[in-house]
Amino acid sequence: MIIGVPKEIKNNENRVGMTPAGVAEMVKRGHRVYVQQTAGLGSGFSDEEYKAAGAELLPSIEAVYAAAEMIVKVKEPIAPEYPLVRPGQVLFTYFHFAADRELTDAMQASGAVCIAYETVEKADRSLPLLIPMSEVAGRMSVQEGARFLEKPQGGKGKLMGGVPGVRPARVLILGGGIVGTNAAWIAAGMGAEVMICDINLQRLRYLSEILPKNVKTLYSSYHNICRELPTIDVVIGSVLIPGDKTPHLITRDMLKLMQPGTVLVDVAIDQGGCFETSHPTTHSEPTYEVDGIVHYAVANIPGAVPFTSTMALTNATLPYALALADKGWKEACRADAALAKGVNMVDGKVTFKAVADVFGLEYTPLEL
Repeated sequence: MIIGVPKEIKNNENRVGMTPAGVAEMVKRGHRVYVQQTAGLGSGFSDEEYKAAGAELLPSIEAVYAAAEMIVKVKEPIAPEYPLVRPGQVLFTYFHFAADRELTDAMQASGAVCIAYETVEKADRSLPLLIPMSEVAGRMSVQEGARFLEKPQGGKGKLMGGVPGVRPARVLILGGGIVGTNAAWIAAGMGAEVMICDINLQRLRYLSEILPKNVKTLYSSYHNICRELPTIDVVIGSVLIPGDKTPHLITRDMLKLMQPGTVLVDVAIDQGGCFETSHPTTHSEPTYEVDGIVHYAVANIPGAVPFTSTMALTNATLPYALALADKGWKEACRADAALAKGVNMVDGKVTFKAVADVFGLEYTPLEL
C-alpha cells in the first residue's frame, strides 16, 4: 500500500502522524511511505531521519494526498484539505465528527473511508487510540489551569499548591476517565485540594483507592456541582461519550456561582465541550472571558508538547496502521472488531450511529 504522511496545518499543531520508526516498520513490510517535507520538524524529527527510515519525501501536501492510498495523520482535515481527499482513499486520524457539521459534510462528499482514532474501541470499552492523548491532555490541563490562575493571565492570583499558612487552590474535575484521572494525579502532586466527579460509583470507589489523599470523590449531579462552584478555583471538563457530542455540565447561568478569575479548562472541546459557554480556541489565543470567568478551550492541547505526544500516539496507532496497510481496510476491520468501530464513514455513508444521530443523518451499519 502507499501511505501518505502530510504536515499538519491546524493552528500550532506540531505533531506528526508517524515517526521515522513507524515508517521503517511500514517499509520493512513492503509498503511505500510518502512524507511531506518538514512534516516531522515540529516533533523533533528531521527529513533526513525519515529518508534513512525508507520514506520518500514530497514537497507539498497536495502531492502527498494525490499519491497516497491511505493518509495517516493526527488531526481532522481542515478546509484547505477537503478538496484533496478523494473517493476510496482511507483517512486514519482523529475526526471528532459529532462536533463539526462542516467536516462531516465535507467527508461525506469526498467519498473517502474515514477511520477515527477516537472511536476505535476494545471489548472492555477502552479506547486504545484516545488513551495516550487523553493522558497528555489530562496532565497538561492542570498545567494550563495553574498558568491561567495567575493574575497577569486573568485568574485569581492563586498558587496551585499554596504555601505554609495559605490554603491551596481548589480544583474540580468533571469526569473520572483517563483525562480526569491524570488531571487528578498532577493537581494532587502540585498540592491542590482536588475533587473528582463521575456518575459511575464503581469508578469513584476505584479512584478513591488509587489517588492521593488530597483527592476526594463526588457523585456528579447538577446539585453537587452547584454546591462546589462558589469555592472552586479551576474546573477541568473531561467528560467523554465516544463519538458523540459532550453534554454541557456547566451552563451559562452556573457561571454566576463562581468567583471572578475562576478558570475553566475544557478538555472535551473536540467533542463539543463540557461548558455551554465554550468555543474552540488555539494555542496562539488560548483563552477568553465570559462573565469574568476565564475559559481555556484549546482543541489540540497535546500539540503543545509534540515530541511526547507524537511518540505516545504512534506507539498506539502503528499496529492498527500496519494492519490496514497489510490487509486493506475491509479485511483489517473484519479481523478486528475494535478497529471496525473506528470506521465512521464509507463512500458518503455514515457508519457510526452517534454521528448520524447528532446531525439527523441516515445511519448505515458497517456490515452493509
